Parts: sequence; C-alpha cells; structure tokens
Amino acid sequence: MHITRLIERFLREQDLPPTKFGRLAAGDPRLVLDIRMGREIRPEMEVKLRHFMSHYGQTAQTQDRNAI
Repeated sequence: MHITRLIERFLREQDLPPTKFGRLAAGDPRLVLDIRMGREIRPEMEVKLRHFMSHYGQTAQTQDRNAI
C-alpha cells in the first residue's frame, strides 16, 4: 500500500491528529500536511514512518504499564 494511504488509514484507526503523528513519528508536526500538499517522502523516511506505525500500539501499552 502506498505510504500516503497507509498514513491516512492509520490516523483514522488510531484517532490520532496529523500534527501529533508527525511530531511523534518524525519530529515534524507539519509532515502530514506537507504530504497532503504533495511532499515527496524519501525511502529512509518511509521506512521510519512504517516502523513507527507498526510499533505504535506496543509503545503505548509499554508507557501505560510504566505509569502504574
């Protein structure tokens, strides 16, 4: 699946604001807006974003357990 569609689906499924996704995944709150406006994603960034999305739920669960 193309990274743009994957990100949009991820945002809907996780109910995550685009700015928060960009900040957490890449340190860039404008990332999703820029992608929507036509920004090209380099292969290294795509790998980083896919990794973030595939591990997002695991990270949240770990943080919840540490907060107890």
